[in-house]
Amino acid sequence: MRNQSDHAAGAVLGDCPLRREDARLLTGRGAFLDDMDFPGCAHAVLVRSPHPHARIARIDLSRAQAARGVLAVLDAAAAARDGLRPLHPTFRVNPRSGVPFAYQPQPLLADDTVRYAGEAVAVVVAEDPDAALDAAELVQVDYRPLPSVLTPQEARAAGAPELAPEVPGNLYHDWTIGDPEAVDAAFGKAAHTVTCRLHNHRIITNPMEPRGVVACWDAESGRWHLHVSSQNIHGIRDSIAECLATPPSCVRFVARDVGGGFGSKNFAYVEYALVAWAARRTGRPVKWIATRSEMFLTDHQARDQHAVASLALDADGRFLALRIESDANIGAYMVGGMGSIACQLFVHLAGTVYDIPAVAVSVNVIATNTTPVGVTRAPGFAEANYVIERLIDAAARVSGIDRVALRRMNLFRSEAMPVVNAVGEGIDSGDFKGALDAVIWRADIDGFGERRAASMARGRLRGLGISFQIKGTGGSPHENVEVRFEHGGVSLVTGTQSIGQGHETTMPQILADRLGVDDAMITLLQGDTDYIPAGGGHGSSRSTYMAGTAICRTVEKIILKGCAEAATLFEAAPEDIRYDAGRFEVAGTDRGIGILDLADRARRAGRPLDDGHAWTREHLTFPNGAHVVEIEIDPETGMTRLDRYSAVDDYGVLVNPMVASGQVHGSIAQGLGQAMLERAVYDPASGQPLTGSLMDYALPRADDLVWFDLGFSHTRCTTNPLGVKGCGEAAVCAGLPAVTNALIDALAPFGVTDFEGPATPYRVWKALRNARSPT
Repeated sequence: MRNQSDHAAGAVLGDCPLRREDARLLTGRGAFLDDMDFPGCAHAVLVRSPHPHARIARIDLSRAQAARGVLAVLDAAAAARDGLRPLHPTFRVNPRSGVPFAYQPQPLLADDTVRYAGEAVAVVVAEDPDAALDAAELVQVDYRPLPSVLTPQEARAAGAPELAPEVPGNLYHDWTIGDPEAVDAAFGKAAHTVTCRLHNHRIITNPMEPRGVVACWDAESGRWHLHVSSQNIHGIRDSIAECLATPPSCVRFVARDVGGGFGSKNFAYVEYALVAWAARRTGRPVKWIATRSEMFLTDHQARDQHAVASLALDADGRFLALRIESDANIGAYMVGGMGSIACQLFVHLAGTVYDIPAVAVSVNVIATNTTPVGVTRAPGFAEANYVIERLIDAAARVSGIDRVALRRMNLFRSEAMPVVNAVGEGIDSGDFKGALDAVIWRADIDGFGERRAASMARGRLRGLGISFQIKGTGGSPHENVEVRFEHGGVSLVTGTQSIGQGHETTMPQILADRLGVDDAMITLLQGDTDYIPAGGGHGSSRSTYMAGTAICRTVEKIILKGCAEAATLFEAAPEDIRYDAGRFEVAGTDRGIGILDLADRARRAGRPLDDGHAWTREHLTFPNGAHVVEIEIDPETGMTRLDRYSAVDDYGVLVNPMVASGQVHGSIAQGLGQAMLERAVYDPASGQPLTGSLMDYALPRADDLVWFDLGFSHTRCTTNPLGVKGCGEAAVCAGLPAVTNALIDALAPFGVTDFEGPATPYRVWKALRNARSPT
């Protein structure tokens, strides 16, 4: 493997050139949305409901309309008059069964009812931000509060208030997959059974750069031009075009530098359509940038899954069956792809890396008066990993079998790959036992007893937790790239999109490796729907294997065209042309030409070598790994300190190990944030969100974490030509179960057998105080 200093020689797969984008971003030359200048730009402010559930009896806009600098004050009635349409989810039917979801489209502005605190009821556009804020306070709304429901239990209770008639009983969808009869039979003959009631609690993603949009309307062309902070501009373009009642070709979306997404910027929001509408109404560019408080209120939140899960084992510890009954609280509206998360991603890998013969999973997708839930790293898969890893530790306690041995004996075997699990999902590759053995060595589990004794001598409690992680990398099944020879170099145009992962570095590496040219000659073009007509954006760790495969297919086409062109140039038969290391050569001769020179000749002759490929995947990739965590607890205060974190992860072939490591570090940190600090809380009496700012919601900081002892297990993916597996998300799956298992391990001498995160000092202290005395 070459190192960072070898960049000048050209970087290929496995090299670690420094990230190209860092020089620009670290010196303040990034093109983030709020830094961009739009002459004559007006500013929008949204008027939002203070109630989680209420009727709107009356809206009076007159005082706001007369305020200083106001250009427009718009409500639902104006939107209806102008023909705007509500926002529909991306998935509208169960992708496995084809049964339609029950849902109410999300209105761009609430008309007669608000369904969560923070829902937009009006938009004010003014000359400057202060004038817009002042005028927004003058909008008078007469609300008639209604009872609210915040949890699946409340929403499904007899006589509970319904959010919308289109969603009877507040149930978007219910469904069962697997073989319930086989599961019942297995439980009937099991030597050991365990059941856990689990809550994968709600979190708020908090990307560094807030969501935002700047919209411009070109009356002459009848076209909108929108700059956004987003991770999926083609998909969002299509959704917003539907809201604006216009063809997608009339809406251009651009996203330059994006300061993080984590899933919350993956789907459309009402603000994008509202600001576009306001630009057309006012004839001015209009900007809206969310405040941090608006992000807490309105960004799609994540997780919030309740489950009752049971595992059956034989006398030797072999897993016989898994049963899961789950309730997914997805909030006031079904947004984006949320209908599919519980019905597809969660059930894809219900038994994760374990060979479980019989599985039955039931899912209820439920509406509540809370902020709509969207996706964050590993949606559905993180929930599935949490369920099985918590069950295995519980089974170890009941059966008396060591938790490591219990895991090892039930893993899918590498020599059996590819395997098909009990719900029909195939996993093409992975060495799960090898990863477990490697992480046990890295974590020095044999030395844990000595470290625990040292902690006890200091009056501390120490616990160790283990968790596997696995994720299917999905997202949009379609991807599109183009390769253009221009300006003496190569332009690579992708429909994927960078939100901080390092695509400007890694995508040229892939093309350079396949095309045989110096990666310094390659420029990545992305983030503009006018660059390329279709694309899948970035979500579900899809970019490398989706765009990478499309790049490989494109290069194959270019080489075929180049061979024909070189044959014409050298008056040779096409079959005598060889291509290697960026040169076309006539076999058995010294005649040849570099691809850039040939491309220039071909372009001047009217036969450009440029080409592209639109690829539709048939399979997922399955990044996976084994993680071990150790924590130390002060029993007097409940303060829990992360002490050690070891992981061995498998992402197939690594395009750039340095970039991959950074992605994994970020994913681990986010998982630890949920495990130890983060939780979105709503007041049960009023329905108000109580975690509405960074004063109330704790994100992990450097001193909350430790150095991650990370190793890689390389099993080549067999379903794409690069052999890669998506690496941005999977590691997040391990943090919550590993930390929770470690915490229960530490508190076990006090009789604690259950804990629901996060492991904040008060929650840990309370668990200790509610437990019996040490045995």
